[in-house]
Amino acid sequence: MSAPILPGATIGILGSGQLGRMLALVARRMGYRVATYSPDRDSPTGQVADREVVADYDDLDAVRAFARHVEVVTFEFENVPSTTVEAIAAHAPVRPSAAVLHMAQHRLREKTFLARHGFPVAPFAPVREPADLTPALAAVGLPAVLKTAGFGYDGKGQFRVHTPAEAPLALATLRDTLGTGEAILEAFVDFAAELSVIVARAATGATVLYGPVENRHERHILDTTRAPATVRPTVAAAARELATDIARALDVVGVLCVELFLTRDERLVVNELAPRPHNSGHYTIEACLTSQFEQQLRTACGLPLGDPTQLRPAAMANLLGDLWQEGEPNWAAALAVPEVKLHLYGKTEARPGRKMGHLTALADTVEEAATRVLGARAALTVRHGRPG
Repeated sequence: MSAPILPGATIGILGSGQLGRMLALVARRMGYRVATYSPDRDSPTGQVADREVVADYDDLDAVRAFARHVEVVTFEFENVPSTTVEAIAAHAPVRPSAAVLHMAQHRLREKTFLARHGFPVAPFAPVREPADLTPALAAVGLPAVLKTAGFGYDGKGQFRVHTPAEAPLALATLRDTLGTGEAILEAFVDFAAELSVIVARAATGATVLYGPVENRHERHILDTTRAPATVRPTVAAAARELATDIARALDVVGVLCVELFLTRDERLVVNELAPRPHNSGHYTIEACLTSQFEQQLRTACGLPLGDPTQLRPAAMANLLGDLWQEGEPNWAAALAVPEVKLHLYGKTEARPGRKMGHLTALADTVEEAATRVLGARAALTVRHGRPG
């Protein structure tokens, strides 16, 4: 195994959003330099990095120059072209690997991998042409969800299908809005809860885990996370074992989030994978001895994994751009709630549905933490003593 990459070295981050920002803050605290690469200027990551490289991902000359000035590269989102990662890998190690990234950025490849390895997934079928809809519906059944095979997130590129007549329109809309023809049809899972487990896995095969936590969504965007999830111990153990087995099968070196459906009869079904820190793991910054972002840095640099112990029950609430529509949120009112922490991502424009930041609350119980964080978020819209 290669020697660890020690403080003083430069960490390269592909992507420049909030996940890269939180990784960069950890890296700088631990004595590393940070370089970020993306097409965006004055980005959330770039604002706190030592160097912000602004170039397109398909500019391979710029990519290679970036790679030559860093000791290791990691990424903060999946939608990086494989040619970009291959160009970097010729000059610096990429963790997680290009193979993991390639699998996770395409739903058909991901679901095929999971099914082939015996992991529980909902029935699915590829849809590459309109003629594929009839056999796909026969194989999957109704209701179902038609999703773009690649480059979808936060519910973008997903359509619920209740009847056979709705499927062609859903496919046409998918193609018109996203410019892609390849899709996947998945059986709709009538779940009791949405859970996630985050695994940090070292090159040695050592692993540590966070969760399971319970996630609640609004408009297909993660709204709140409660940590830990209120599930039976046998369910929690099964979720952790499943996530560990998936990380091992993928041979991940890095952080992997395994999103799960818990059915009403307490079966676990894998929904999606994310080979990076995840929105549902933001609570680890305040609630755990070692955050998911520090684990990403440790795995990328070949350092020992940190202790993931959760010290207090916690809840996280996302802050979307909708909160700015009536003016600047009331930060003082939110921060008056006990044991609430504010994270803002440095994004210059607040748009509806855009993740601008999050709040985390700690408490003696997860229910109390959830009440605190929701109360703090509600207080953001209180202006002049009245709800906004």
